[in-house]
Amino acid sequence: MSDKESNQKLYKEKLLERHREAKMIRKIVLVAFIIILLAISGVVGGGYLYIKSALEPVDSTSNEKVEVTIPIGSSPTAIARILEENGIVKNAKVFRYYTKFKNESGFQAGDYTFTPSMTFDEIITSLKSGILMGEAAFKLTIPEGKQLEQIAIIIAEKTGHTSEDIMKKVDDPAYIETLMGKYPGILTTEILHEDIKHPLEGYLFPATYPFYEEKPSIELIVETMLSQTEKILAKYQGVMDENEIINTPHKLLTMASLIEEEATAQTDRELISSVFYNRLKIDMPLQTDPTVLYALGEHQDRVLYEDLEVNHPFNTYKIKGLTPGPIANAGEVSISAALNPTETNYLYFLATPEGEVLYSETLDEHNVKKAEHITNQD
Repeated sequence: MSDKESNQKLYKEKLLERHREAKMIRKIVLVAFIIILLAISGVVGGGYLYIKSALEPVDSTSNEKVEVTIPIGSSPTAIARILEENGIVKNAKVFRYYTKFKNESGFQAGDYTFTPSMTFDEIITSLKSGILMGEAAFKLTIPEGKQLEQIAIIIAEKTGHTSEDIMKKVDDPAYIETLMGKYPGILTTEILHEDIKHPLEGYLFPATYPFYEEKPSIELIVETMLSQTEKILAKYQGVMDENEIINTPHKLLTMASLIEEEATAQTDRELISSVFYNRLKIDMPLQTDPTVLYALGEHQDRVLYEDLEVNHPFNTYKIKGLTPGPIANAGEVSISAALNPTETNYLYFLATPEGEVLYSETLDEHNVKKAEHITNQD
């Protein structure tokens, strides 16, 4: 073998060796990257689970009453530490960050009775009221299917605030902006749509709320209800994320309000939901009477044919798709139905005078039932 051939062979061997080394180095780097990535994922995943746990009640099944004193002049950090020391929150720092994130302040000194089953929002409500969590001064019951103006009247009757002052507050742009900062998960720019009459329409959850002072502020009342809405919607976040049609809290509360207003005591709300979904999928107007009444701004027993012609963005006989926003508040049964429609081919439903709801796949079938159950009643 000549020197030239020997040198070429040696060069090739060195080239192959460098190639093998480079390949080995790439493998080492890749393995190291994977190990680091897994380590980071483990830390992030562990951190997520830790924070998620810290946000939950210490013991959701406990009814134990714990007396807690918040001294005068206590800072938010000191209050959080006192709560942790008394077993009311799992982690003081997480509670403190939560209150900062939601821009909560105005905590008052005093003697409180807490339980380990209380949520952060319930604890915050108590600390802001400054009232011992004992016997409620009164309970405020907000039924399902109520519009904001009706809710204002109910609140006024219980608290001494006027319904006019309540409506002025909930329609105040500055206050709405503050609330959007406190509840970013549910109050988005969708509530500011130009066709929406009241930004908080449909957002005050129907429930019975205890209050521990004779005349709580309008802000405390409203935010107590919004906190409950936030709590309820959080349970459906996963299902909502997977839904192609109802994929935001605003759309969810809008759909739920339509179901709530159409439902009767005997109604299977998942079936009504299926009709709405089926119509949305084929770009067919929802044609639901309660939206016409909302557009008219009137409360009447039945919708007349002339009412269906009203030119309004909430009239689902004139527009396609969901209304710009909710038309009333909805209970959890309707919220669940809005995300879990029964699989059907129904495009029509008819509520009989007896409260029964009949479903049809075709217009002809629907008209037969209408003639039988409605026309003959006129």
